Amino acid sequence: MTTMNTRTAARPLADVLAWSRGLVDPALRAAADRLPETMRQIACYHFGWRDAHGRPSTASGGKALRPALVLLCAEAAGGDPADAVPAAVAVELVHNFSLLHDDVMDGDTTRRHRATAWTVFGTGPAVLAGDALLNLAFDVLAPRGAPDARLLSDAVLALLEGQAADLDFEQRDDVTPAECVRMAEGKTAALLGAACTLGARSGQRDADRFGAFGRAVGLAFQHIDDLLGIWGDPAVTGKPVYSDLQNRKKSLPVVTALCSGTPAGTDLAALYAQPSPLDDATLARAATLVETAGGRQWSQSQADALQAKALRELAAVNPVPRAGAELAALARLITTRTH
Repeated sequence: MTTMNTRTAARPLADVLAWSRGLVDPALRAAADRLPETMRQIACYHFGWRDAHGRPSTASGGKALRPALVLLCAEAAGGDPADAVPAAVAVELVHNFSLLHDDVMDGDTTRRHRATAWTVFGTGPAVLAGDALLNLAFDVLAPRGAPDARLLSDAVLALLEGQAADLDFEQRDDVTPAECVRMAEGKTAALLGAACTLGARSGQRDADRFGAFGRAVGLAFQHIDDLLGIWGDPAVTGKPVYSDLQNRKKSLPVVTALCSGTPAGTDLAALYAQPSPLDDATLARAATLVETAGGRQWSQSQADALQAKALRELAAVNPVPRAGAELAALARLITTRTH
C-alpha cells in the first residue's frame, strides 16, 4: 500500500509525467534489451534512445500518457504505483507496436520530429520490430496472471479491429460518423481503458469504473488527435501540415463534415475523390471546408463532453485525492493539448 500523504497537493503535470517516466523508463529499457539485436536497434531508434546509427540520442519518445494513467490509477485506487510498473510497460509497448505499424500503413515519413522507423530501416524490419514489441508486452505482463493478459489481449484485438476499419474507410465514400466513432473506440479508447483498468487492479477496487474513465479519455484523445491532424502546428506535432487531409483520412471531423449535407461537405467530398495529391492551396481549402461544414466544432464539442463524462466516472470512485486530482488534470490536458 502506498504511504503517500493523501492530502498532498496535486503536482504539476510536467512533474507527474517525469515521475511516471522515472518509474517506467528503466523497466521499459530493460525489457527492450531482451529483444533480438536487429529488432532492438529499431525499437531503440523508435523510442528516441538511439539514432539511426545506434548512437545514444535524446530525441523525444512521446508524451507517455498511457503509462502515467496506469500508475495514477493504481495510486488513485489505493495501491502502490510501483506494483503497476509492469502493466505500464506492457501498455507502452503495445502502443508503440501500433505506432510502428500505423506509420507503415499510413505512409507517414515523420514522427516526433524524426524520420519514421520504416523509412530508416525498411518496411519489413519495422513491421517485425512492431511485432516484437507486442510479444514483449505480454511477456512483461505475464507475471500478473491470465486475467490481466486477457484484458490486454482484448484491448489489442479492439485496437486491431479499429485499425482495420480505419483502413477500410480509405476505400469507401459512405462512412458514417457512428462508424467512425466505433472505429475510434477500438483504435484508441480501448487501450486507454485497459491502461486504467490494469492500474486500478493494483489497488483492488473499482477497476471497471476506472476503465470507463479511460475509455472516455481515449475517445476524447482521438477527437483532439484528429483535429491536430488537420490544424496542428507541424513544429509542435512533428507531422506535416494537413497530413491527414493529404492521406484522405476519414477522421472524425472529416466524416462529420462529409455527412453534413452542406455545400461545404459536398465540395470536400469532391476534393477527397481526386486521385492525384493535393497541393498546398487545395489542402488549405479542404481544411476550411471541414470547418465550414461543422466538423471542427463537432469534434471539439465531443471531446469536451467526453472529458466531462470521464471526470464524472472518476469522481464516482472516490479516488485517493492527489492521484485523483492528477488524473483529472490529465483528462483536461487531452482537450487542450497541441501535440
